[in-house]
Amino acid sequence: MLVITRYVSLSHSPSLKAANLLRVPNRRHYYSLKPPHKLLKIKPMLNPPSSLSSSFTTNNNNTIRTSSSSTEPIPSASKESAKPSPPQPWLIVGLGNPGKRYNSTRHNVGFEMVDRIAESEGISMSSISFKALFGKGFIGNIPVMLAKPQTFMNVSGESVGAIVAYYKIPLKQVLVIYDDMDLPFAKLRLLPKGGHGGHNGMRSIIDHLKGSRDFPRLRIGIGRPPGKMDAANYVLRPFTKEENKELDFVFQNGSEAVRILLLEGFDKSANYVNSANPLKI
Repeated sequence: MLVITRYVSLSHSPSLKAANLLRVPNRRHYYSLKPPHKLLKIKPMLNPPSSLSSSFTTNNNNTIRTSSSSTEPIPSASKESAKPSPPQPWLIVGLGNPGKRYNSTRHNVGFEMVDRIAESEGISMSSISFKALFGKGFIGNIPVMLAKPQTFMNVSGESVGAIVAYYKIPLKQVLVIYDDMDLPFAKLRLLPKGGHGGHNGMRSIIDHLKGSRDFPRLRIGIGRPPGKMDAANYVLRPFTKEENKELDFVFQNGSEAVRILLLEGFDKSANYVNSANPLKI
């Protein structure tokens, strides 16, 4: 529909003069007494100013563009600040024989050391997994698994090998704790690797780790059998009351050595535990 607008000069209209509308201030909003000098044509805004644009577009260079000329990089997964990877878990194994008849015997000091670690670190070992009494927890911020194989000493490797394979634990983070007749009673020795030294439990573990000896071990001295006593009988003998008192310090020192090993490294732990006179806590 075509609309034709006519502009008429009203300044000399007697009717308007009579009505005196030009003096009514409220009327100026509704009336234009003079024709416009020029009619304006409003064109659509093809490119609105930046103040009117709130949208963002992405180009092939992975930048965010606004209507202004400035660009800001889009954070990408490859450029994000790398988060530190969580620490890998340790496996701490204590060797011994299951059953009450072997409690507090020399061959079971590995079990007792793991019990002390579990107690001091608040780790429950109430489950049976991989043929072992098994528990998971933390020492500091380091995840750990504690295990006491229930296979009997001479086939301990069946349990240890299964745990290592299932969790893909690096051998440098598998610590085995066991008794050693070649060390004086109550002496501790931390080593980064080594052979079995005639210990059947260690022999079994090495066999099930495909012959690798490259894992740390904490040896607890139980001393040599007196006189001509058979070694097999000696390791199954219980400790005396005096020896048990001394062992309490041994377990405390050993537990502390394990904590240092995980949190501060092998060298500091070895310096602590291998000293001539370990601290008595």
